[in-house]
Amino acid sequence: MYIESIQLKNYRNYEALDMKLDKETNILYGDNAQGKTNVLEAIYLCGTTKSHRGSKDREIIKFQEDEAHIRMVVSKKNMKYRIDMHLKKNKAKGVAINGLPIKKARELFGIVNLVFFSPEDLNIIKNGPGERRRFIDLELCQLNAIYLTDLSNYNHIVNQRNKLLKDLAFRPELMDTLDIWDLQMAQFGKKIIQERTKFIEKLNEIIQEIHRNLTGEREELELIYEPSVTAEAIEQEIAKNRERDLKLKLTTIGPHRDDLCVMVNGIDIRKFGSQGQQRTAALSLKLSEIYLVKEVMKDTPVLLLDDVLSELDSSRQNYLLNSIHDVQTVITCTGLDEFVNNRFHINKIFHVVCGQVYLSN
Repeated sequence: MYIESIQLKNYRNYEALDMKLDKETNILYGDNAQGKTNVLEAIYLCGTTKSHRGSKDREIIKFQEDEAHIRMVVSKKNMKYRIDMHLKKNKAKGVAINGLPIKKARELFGIVNLVFFSPEDLNIIKNGPGERRRFIDLELCQLNAIYLTDLSNYNHIVNQRNKLLKDLAFRPELMDTLDIWDLQMAQFGKKIIQERTKFIEKLNEIIQEIHRNLTGEREELELIYEPSVTAEAIEQEIAKNRERDLKLKLTTIGPHRDDLCVMVNGIDIRKFGSQGQQRTAALSLKLSEIYLVKEVMKDTPVLLLDDVLSELDSSRQNYLLNSIHDVQTVITCTGLDEFVNNRFHINKIFHVVCGQVYLSN
C-alpha cells in the first residue's frame, strides 16, 4: 500500500499544492516554518480524520479563507482509492471515498495505515499520561474500527456526564439522569479497557525484540497497562466514586485516566530512567507500530517522519533507517544532511519554500 498523490487547497500556508509521491522514499527539505510538517499533517488527517497536532478544523484552514480541501489517492492491492476531505470553519468536515460521501470516520478504516513520528514523540515516556493514552488510542483507532466507535461514544458520554455534574448544583431535579450516563459509561468503558489490554499484550510481543536490538541486548523493555479501574469492577467503582465526582464536578475514574508504565530492566523509566533510555524506549514504541500494522492488517503502513533524524544519535538513526526499507516513507528535514544522502537511496526530493513545493532533480 502506498500514497500516489496529495493535493491541498487553502490548507494552512498552502493556497494550492499537487504532489506526486514515490512509492518508496520521499524527502521534503527546507527551512523551519515553510510548510513541511503541514504536508505530513494533511496526509495524516486525510487518512484518519484527525490532526496529529490535535488541531481543530478551523485552525487548519488558511487565514481569511472559509474552507480547505485535501485529496489523497491511495494504491492498495491493485485498487485505487480517492479520499476527498472538505474542511469548514463552522461545520463538521465532509469526507468522500471515490466520490461517495461517508457518515462515520470508521468507514475510512483499513484504506490507509499511517505511522507518524515527530520529535515530540521522543518525550512520550517522560510526559504526562495523556500522551501515552493518545499513543494507544491513535494506533488502536487505525487497527480496530469498533474501538474507534467505542472511544468516540465513551468520550462523548464523559463530556456529557461532566456537564451534568456541574449542572446538578443548580438543577438537582436532574439527578436521576446521572444513572443513565453511569450505565453507558460503564458499558463503553469496559470495552475500551478490554481492547487496550489486548493491544498492550500484542505490543509487548513485538517491542521487546526491537528494544533488545536497539540497545545491543543490554536492556529488556516491558509495557504494563495501568487502567484506573478494571473492566470487571468499572460499574461498582463508578457508583462508589459518585459522591466524590459530585463534589469535584468531574468524572474521576475510567479509561480517560489510564496510564502506561514502561519498565526497562525492572525499573520504571517514567520516573527513574535517563533521558537516553526514555528516548530509546519511545523509538521502540514508534517502530513497533510498523510491525504491528504489518501483522494485524497484513499490509505495510506509510511512515511519516517529521524532522526526527536530527534528534537521534548515529546508532539510532541507522537502526531506524534500516527498519523502513520496505515501507513508503515521507521524511522532513531542514537540509539534505550528508547522512541522509549516504545511507539510503532517496527516490524523490522536494524543496519546500513559503508554502510552495519544488521537485528537485
